[in-house]
Order: sequence, then C-alpha cells, then structure tokens
Amino acid sequence: MASKAIVLLSGGLDSATSAAQASADGFEIIALSFRYGQRHDRELLAAKQVASHLGIQEHFTVDVNLAQWGGSALTDEALTVPTEGVNPTEIPITYVPGRNTVFIAIALSLAEAKQADAIYLGINAVDYSGYPDCRPEFLEAFQTLASLSSKAGIEGRAPKLVAPLVMDSKVDIVHRALHLDVPLSLTWSCYQGGEQPCGVCDSCRIRDRALIEAGQSKLATPQGRAFYSLNPS
Repeated sequence: MASKAIVLLSGGLDSATSAAQASADGFEIIALSFRYGQRHDRELLAAKQVASHLGIQEHFTVDVNLAQWGGSALTDEALTVPTEGVNPTEIPITYVPGRNTVFIAIALSLAEAKQADAIYLGINAVDYSGYPDCRPEFLEAFQTLASLSSKAGIEGRAPKLVAPLVMDSKVDIVHRALHLDVPLSLTWSCYQGGEQPCGVCDSCRIRDRALIEAGQSKLATPQGRAFYSLNPS
C-alpha cells in the first residue's frame, strides 16, 4: 500500500503542481482545500477539477471563515486588490493574516487522523508576492511544531512538510507542471472574484509572465499577452 500525503490544493498553478509532484513521488494523495471567505472562491472549482484530473479519491474542503475579521484584500470587499504590480519591499494587502499557519495546522490534524507520512505545500519563496508564510524559515519552524504538537510527533512519526517548489522560479514551476502533465488550463490563480481571470492582479501578472517565458502564451490572459508583448523586459 502506498504511503499517504496530504496536499493543500487551492486550485492554483503551484498547488496543482505540488499535487502532481506528490503523485509522481509515489504517494496516495488526500487533497485538502479551504473556503476561507476568499473573494476568489472560483479557485475551489479549479481544485475540484484538478483533483479529478489527477485521480484523487479523497478531497476535503474545510470552512474557516477568515473573512469575518478582514485584514486582507482577498477577504474584505472594502479593500481593493492591487493591480500596479509587486513591490518587493512591502508585504502586499493581499496577504491574509495567519492563513498558511491555520491551513497547515489543520493539515497536520488530517495527516495524523489519516496516518499520512507527508504534507505537500505549494508555497514559493522566489516569484511570489512577498508573503512571510511562504518562506523556508516558516516551513522549518512548522516542522518543529509538527514534531512537538501531536501523538504522531511524540512517537517519531510526524509527517514531513514538503514544499517541492519553494525555491523554484515561476517559470521553473511551469516547466515542472508541463513535465508532470498538470492541467494548466484548469487551474485558477486570479485574486479577483470574476468569471474570467482579470490579467492585472499580482497573481495574474506573475502567472502570465511565467507562461509566456515558458512558451505557453496561449494559456496567459489576453491582458497578459498584450502587456508582455509590449514590455518584453
């Protein structure tokens, strides 16, 4: 019987690629998604479609309403999702306070209940929006917590936190996704809550640039194709 891995599956490019990597690494995947009050809950449909494509049999969606106290443009309709690009010196308003801390804590609970050996995360510390909970230091600290906070950890069986993309560029992630046959057209990365990707939020910009640089411009938004054809640098 294959070892089990919990995969945090948002429906975006990174989490879908992380899930495909877990499968390629030989794990039986249990997917975990969250409805946390995000304005872009369209990503949950993408998560369901990606899970189906990858043949994932167990897929949990947990409600954790982080929107009730606001603090992020992703959960508070009164705040505007920025479209002017990423400022590398600032943590953007799209950062959701404590999101990954909450998500991984729940993933640890699921992993212990299901006797999973690993938790796969799509976090990335290279081409991202500056979120503090996407860094290797954060992951290392949580691994220590995993070893201290559970029966499995005390018995020396704490699940390993695996972030296969953490030091990849977004172009590297696209190439890896193509190699792993990830259904890129099914994934959803846009921060806005519309029916179609906006093409101008930070997430769309980062995704579009990577797709175009990887030779997959057909998958970029029309706005992205136009923008980067005019600004090739």
